[in-house]
Amino acid sequence: MAATKDQILDALRNVKDPELHKDLVTLNMIKDVAVENGAARIGVELTTPACPLKDQIRKDIERELEKIGVARVEIDWSAQVRGTPRPTSQLPGVKNAIAIGAGKGGVGKSTVAVLTAVGLAREGAKVGLLDADVYGPSVPKMMGAESDKPRIREDRILPLEIAGLKVMSMGFLVEPEKAVIWRGPMIHGVIRQFLEQVEWGELDYLIIDLPPGTGDVPLTLSQLLPMTGAVIVCTPQEVALLDAIKALRMYQQLNVDILGIVENMSYFRAPDTGKEYDLFGRGGAKRAAERVGVPFLGEIPINVTIRIAGDAGTPADVFEKTDDATRSAVIDFVRRLAGQISVKNLSPESPLELKIT
Repeated sequence: MAATKDQILDALRNVKDPELHKDLVTLNMIKDVAVENGAARIGVELTTPACPLKDQIRKDIERELEKIGVARVEIDWSAQVRGTPRPTSQLPGVKNAIAIGAGKGGVGKSTVAVLTAVGLAREGAKVGLLDADVYGPSVPKMMGAESDKPRIREDRILPLEIAGLKVMSMGFLVEPEKAVIWRGPMIHGVIRQFLEQVEWGELDYLIIDLPPGTGDVPLTLSQLLPMTGAVIVCTPQEVALLDAIKALRMYQQLNVDILGIVENMSYFRAPDTGKEYDLFGRGGAKRAAERVGVPFLGEIPINVTIRIAGDAGTPADVFEKTDDATRSAVIDFVRRLAGQISVKNLSPESPLELKIT
């Protein structure tokens, strides 16, 4: 006897989202169930198109339905990114504002910010990229838009649309080699303008590339915008980790949740032999994350394609032309971050912890 729709729904109550530890039915992730000739078609709405555990959810669904005699399962995947429960008048259409910060310069913070934004967009999310590194804006070059300028419509600034992203940077407003010599009040004003006058529209994620250190920009952002959380970028060596922890503590003092730490330039894999070299002492960021009790989001290796793509303004090359191991490392990081955002938004009172094997 064929399983009924109600029996299938009951079986799906045994399938838990691996991130949220609640079943798919309770989480309202099951959007449709149809049964025909012993086969089931199920609509599953994920909390992010960059879901890191989609394959596990599929296997768990198939296992539970097999128990009630469903021989074949077709899953129609969709995604609806959940937003921070804290409303914002500055960015009413932005569901999540994510700060990408670092304790010191030279750790690849802007590279990570660009790869995060491009990676989320490639997964199907609506993404904006705000270059808030006012003193040293590098996003225009990394996005291949150094000579481009945003348009003005009435009293609104229209961000550039590049590689599926909406992008805004101080670098679009000043000459490439001109130094920005501003005190705190002027920085506060331009950041407010980027938030309130730029036409960001509807976004799942706004990725914000911050200046390194603990200066005016993160303070201004925390005052103006209820950020979903911050990502700390660091390299493995102890000197970088000392400054990274200071940045982390700053965000905590500003009541900005830490979504995790990512170790950039973690190791180098020789392209001719495949041998890995730990140039800066691999694993320091993971140990630091465990010590301070925040998620570790992954390791991104030193890779020549990442460097060339940044200089050439072709970030998509990291996802299309680099080696499989580097591509997987970047994609895994992006998906882990997306998972942590979902955990925070759907379990705001719970500690952020996403275990990925």
